[in-house]
Amino acid sequence: MPRILLAEDDDSLRGFLARALERAGFEVRACADGEEAASVLDQDWDLLLTDIVMPGMDGIEVARLAAARNPSLRIMFITGFAAVALAAGDSAPAGAKVLSKPIHLREIVAEVERMMAA
Repeated sequence: MPRILLAEDDDSLRGFLARALERAGFEVRACADGEEAASVLDQDWDLLLTDIVMPGMDGIEVARLAAARNPSLRIMFITGFAAVALAAGDSAPAGAKVLSKPIHLREIVAEVERMMAA
């Protein structure tokens, strides 16, 4: 079963995302912030799905750490800030995908499935 590390500071969105991905057949570890996600990066993950803007360690910092530890890790960002989404490509690890909120849960699950199949 593919393993997803999810970092999202919005409690309700984190819960919705985790449940939707679990229903789609993924194992999900949901983290409330970047520091919590960074603390489990040494585990075996197939995909990092992270919000970009979070208090403390942001999603791009988590992604850089994750990519340094596991260069084959797939990385997907979600953000509600359009300017951040546009700028994320400059500082995100190569191959990372950026999705802008609002986005329907089905769309996120479909994008995750596409990334996992690639």
